[in-house]
Amino acid sequence: FFHTRVNTIIEHLQHSRKMKLLYVAAAITLWNESVSSFSVSPLSKLNSVSNGIRQKLVCPSRTFDRGSLYMAADGVNGVDGDEKKKVIVLGGDGFCGWPTSLHLSDKGHDVVIVDNLSRRNIDIELGCDSLTPIQSPETRVQAWKEVSGKDIKFVNLDVAKDYDLLVQLIKEEEPDTIIHFAEQRAAPYSQKNSKTKRYTVDNNVSGSNNLCCAITDADLDIHIIHLGTMGVYGYGTSGGEIPEGYIDVTLPGGRDMNILHPAYPGSVYHTTKCLDALLWQFYQKNDQLRITDLHQGVVWGTNTPQTVKDERLVNRFDYDGDYGTVLNRFLLQGAMGVPLTVYGTGGQTRAFIHITDTAKCIEIAMLNPPQKGDRVKIFNQVAETRRIRDIAKLVADQTGAGVNFLPNPRNEADENELDVSNRSFCNLGLVPKTLDDGLFEEVTDVIKKYRNRCNPQKILPASFWNKAQAEKYKENEPNAIKLEKPSA
Repeated sequence: FFHTRVNTIIEHLQHSRKMKLLYVAAAITLWNESVSSFSVSPLSKLNSVSNGIRQKLVCPSRTFDRGSLYMAADGVNGVDGDEKKKVIVLGGDGFCGWPTSLHLSDKGHDVVIVDNLSRRNIDIELGCDSLTPIQSPETRVQAWKEVSGKDIKFVNLDVAKDYDLLVQLIKEEEPDTIIHFAEQRAAPYSQKNSKTKRYTVDNNVSGSNNLCCAITDADLDIHIIHLGTMGVYGYGTSGGEIPEGYIDVTLPGGRDMNILHPAYPGSVYHTTKCLDALLWQFYQKNDQLRITDLHQGVVWGTNTPQTVKDERLVNRFDYDGDYGTVLNRFLLQGAMGVPLTVYGTGGQTRAFIHITDTAKCIEIAMLNPPQKGDRVKIFNQVAETRRIRDIAKLVADQTGAGVNFLPNPRNEADENELDVSNRSFCNLGLVPKTLDDGLFEEVTDVIKKYRNRCNPQKILPASFWNKAQAEKYKENEPNAIKLEKPSA
């Protein structure tokens, strides 16, 4: 029975039009009476059909429907034929954009990076550089050419302001896909003051609107992939599992509908992502644009298989109170032997994903675009959910660091549950890295190598959601927390 079922699956996968995956890493636990679908146990392991890969499946139990699909795998080195894409990566110099650009180039896609280097300018504004010494875009792409033999083009352009140049670029390059990372990405920075609030709205919303207008004016059929955030849903507001973008509701009169999930943003930054979501809905309906919106969790990690090939390719590592994501901040504090700074009770539950999986998810979305006329495709781009104080304990236990609970600079619930569906990416072959996979070591090695570049005082919160939050924090006398500059 088992042998027959596996052969059936292999035959199905090998005859799928877009299938380039050369292995099946699953065991069959359920076979429906109807052979139109099959379920896969999340913990089963099998030897690869073609290359001996063994994968631990960590996604929830999932169902694959017959029909074409693309599944990404570490063992697949590139693409060919109709799957090779011409890609413009907006914001391709940033924390997520740079490793994604390298990943796509490494897989054989033709990549053009567009960036106005605003994040580097914000480093100067905040007086806090990346822990890792990131090189100029020109040096980066030259280093990639030397180690890979592949070209990546860099264009310095402001998507929110240089509209005519954006249209001209799109017409000249004629990309299959435009990946949109070109937004101010930090919630704390967006709450810092009136200037940063206005900048975040002007940059993020204008950039997204300009992109839609430019594609329409260029009169090209281009797939937009936008990196959104899980924060558009709010936290704990769905009354159960958060679905992927759309939710079933019953309207007055007993009418059942499937609608865009209600927005519940928690910062100016998150609000811009909600406004983006409405723009995508309009331009899809009005101009038939093909759009995928990825609601991503908190990203952790630094390097990917591509960025470790040369020190000049290293990804940025933000640790400050505005841009440092919570897990990276904890890992830095633990590695340096300073107390982990947990906001409030630490009872906030958040979704997480490793930076390597961000790049993989982008490629999966790119190779599985919506058809013209389809509604906006929405994926939840997450690997798992964890409570913040549990993560702090995990890092503290591994590093021996203490834990300090600070008044929360954010205006949010002290405690929340979070149950998130991530079936779409799992069904398309993503096997995400989790916090139990021993990947702390990679981040810790980076921290130890560059620890002398760290200014520990920058780890503390520097932005507050409102005056009340700021006053609570000041009463705690944060300067009493002893953070010393590490010795050489």
